[in-house]
Amino acid sequence: MVEKRKVILDCDPGHDDAISMILAAANDKIEIEAITTVAGNVEVDKTTLNALRVCDIIGLKDVPVAEGQNRPMVRETQIAESIHGDSGLDGPNLPEVPSKESIDQHAVDLIIEKVMESDGDLTLVPTGPLTNIAMAMVKEPKIVPKIKEIVLMGGGTFGNWTPAAEFNIWVDAEAAKVVFTSGVPIAMFGLDVTHQAQATDETIERFAQIDNPVSEFVVELLRFFKKTYKEVFGFDGAPIHDACTVAYLIDPSIFECVDVRVDIETKGEFTYGMTCVDLLGVTGREANTKFAQSLDQDKFWDLLSDALATYSK
Repeated sequence: MVEKRKVILDCDPGHDDAISMILAAANDKIEIEAITTVAGNVEVDKTTLNALRVCDIIGLKDVPVAEGQNRPMVRETQIAESIHGDSGLDGPNLPEVPSKESIDQHAVDLIIEKVMESDGDLTLVPTGPLTNIAMAMVKEPKIVPKIKEIVLMGGGTFGNWTPAAEFNIWVDAEAAKVVFTSGVPIAMFGLDVTHQAQATDETIERFAQIDNPVSEFVVELLRFFKKTYKEVFGFDGAPIHDACTVAYLIDPSIFECVDVRVDIETKGEFTYGMTCVDLLGVTGREANTKFAQSLDQDKFWDLLSDALATYSK
């Protein structure tokens, strides 16, 4: 019998968030307890709509979707329309009105409820700004020792939104600071590793050959995302940042990780949102993060391909 990893996917879909959801729903090692949404790639009403749309596309009917924070803890809302388009999922033809509806409970309260009801076996998987997670910790500190692990996409030793900061952390560095100082075990998938997960034309064609509605949806997502990354960053592929988190939970052997100290910069004029990754141990501070440095390309793409193939034609 396969032991399932119980997770809450906290996301801001987002092309790569959508693929992360698709991978999680397809694998029998993952049990999705809830999906919570946050403002990030686009405003929270749009990220919630997109989460519901993805649930429709993959037939995820019984998992509750809860809308969360519509702005960072301290700063004004920041979004990434230049990367993900006005809808947050530009590219595919999406259902205007999904059949699934979000529940009448705030994401922060749902996270608190699910963690407190758990046996300490619930993992949080945030792939957007960390606002919901931090707000849950602040509102109900009793959840902190009950969280099994936080497996997040964010940060890195360099930035993509400023020279120093990755977008998810930059949007709400104060929230990130709450999370990284909480004492909860953290696995961090930052730009150092996610930029290695670039879907090239060859990869996209491989997914197209699977030829079912979900694989077609992913191909349309990746074609748009690849074009954007070429125009904005000069990349030849589309980095599937967020799917690295779920891939790690399914098969940790895909990644090489090191235990390091990570601190969050919240005051710097040019470095706000920087994840200060102490790779050389120069601070002497206790490690608080499992930091992913590299991935096995063959294993990663095989995992995604196998997941897409599980969906019916």
